Amino acid sequence: MSTSPGYQSPVVNVATSLPKRGTGSAVLIVPVVNGDDESDASVKVVANPFLDAEAVGEIEVALRALGAKAGTEQVTRIVVPSLPVASVLTVGLGKARDEWPQDLIRRAAGAAARSLSGTETVITTLSDLDVAAAVEGLILGAYRFTDFRSDKTAPKEPGLAKITALSTAKDAKAQAARGTDIATAVATARDLVNTPPSHLFPEEFAKRARALGEAVGLEVEILDEKALEKGGYGGIVGVGKGSSRGPRLVRLIHRGSQLAAKKKKAKTVALVGKGITFDTGGISIKPAANMHHMTSDMGGAAAVVATVVLAAKQNVPVDVIATVPMAENMPSATAQRPGDVLTQYGGITVEVLNTDAEGRVILADAIVRACEDQPDYLIETSTLTGAQTVALGARTPGVMGSDEFRDRVAALSQQVGENAWPMPLPEELKDDLKSTVADLANVSSSRYAGMLVAGVYLREFVADGVQWAHLDVAAPAYNTGGPWGYTGKGGTGVPTRTMFAAIEDIAASG
Repeated sequence: MSTSPGYQSPVVNVATSLPKRGTGSAVLIVPVVNGDDESDASVKVVANPFLDAEAVGEIEVALRALGAKAGTEQVTRIVVPSLPVASVLTVGLGKARDEWPQDLIRRAAGAAARSLSGTETVITTLSDLDVAAAVEGLILGAYRFTDFRSDKTAPKEPGLAKITALSTAKDAKAQAARGTDIATAVATARDLVNTPPSHLFPEEFAKRARALGEAVGLEVEILDEKALEKGGYGGIVGVGKGSSRGPRLVRLIHRGSQLAAKKKKAKTVALVGKGITFDTGGISIKPAANMHHMTSDMGGAAAVVATVVLAAKQNVPVDVIATVPMAENMPSATAQRPGDVLTQYGGITVEVLNTDAEGRVILADAIVRACEDQPDYLIETSTLTGAQTVALGARTPGVMGSDEFRDRVAALSQQVGENAWPMPLPEELKDDLKSTVADLANVSSSRYAGMLVAGVYLREFVADGVQWAHLDVAAPAYNTGGPWGYTGKGGTGVPTRTMFAAIEDIAASG
């Protein structure tokens, strides 16, 4: 049994042919497409070297008899007597293509896995199209969070335990391992987000981050409330004042420069993530309806912790330094009040006009501390504003920051299927953050451009010369609707894959 503190993914194997024995209870997942033209209503198996003509014929005849379709993510389960498996699950990819987008494969694999509740072993030919994407989709589609289920409501059927990815690619094993690591990181972030605030408060979150970091050899530093007070972290201390459970600042460091080629100077990437373990809004209290969703207000921190651990597991030759502020925003006799002034780490004073705009306040402390490491790039993320959801909806993160790096991160996010979109930071919005008593106010008096105003606030704390991007994942980090693709209800793990893609891109091209 693994002793890793992260999510325990299914065992993944790679095979170059369909196993003949020991697969009697397995389900074979096969991708299918619609006919070549509008007049062809048939469903066809995507060509692969693992199924002979007899098996392909049986599958297509069975699908025709059922009137099955091959629309994206549509699944059909059939029995194919000539194959040594319990059943075959076909999953639609839509129209046939010369090249298959990775996220199409990932979503199809996820939809297949979600439909196979109670199946312990799957074999798939989706991996013939893209090994890593197929493995990622299967693991994430099969993800379940059952830590707090009693025997009465816990799933009676087993979860997915073994995946066999069929592929003849030379690097198939390496790609399968990579897909497993990425999916495990996303699932670990999901676990953290899904853990209720009764059990994941700043001290406990810091302990879990330490365990995850030390398991892969990261340097770990944790500042408690006394150290934060002494160090001048006024934002983190101020937000945490209302809770009986004190704030923390966690630092996780991957020294990837030691892996870089001797002639190449490795870059340094700073990661910062908002870790509000529960957000009542403080004295500026939120409405009761749906407040329980604020268990996800540490989604940015969860993704950052998972990303730096993934960078270490994948031996990325870049220094990655995560600075993660953690606090619980509660109303009490000791809580900060609207109108209070606090001093952010580094000396900027802030008038707190709204205690529910607390994320930017703890992030500002962390950004200044992160910039002391003189990073080349800073990526920070948070469930920052409801305005993100108003502007971009539930699945599209907003990216703000330095124009060039912002666009680079957004493009990478779209490539990996997290689909972030670049947003501007209009200079005139800074005027909306003027305070009559301090250097800045933490909110604008205007009801417009809330996401962008928050970005302008954060920009004030980014050191000159640092290329910077902020990902607002207020809705994308937590799915309150129905499942789709490889995404179930609850924590999604967004934007773990975006940040990791950016780190790898920086390692490759600087």
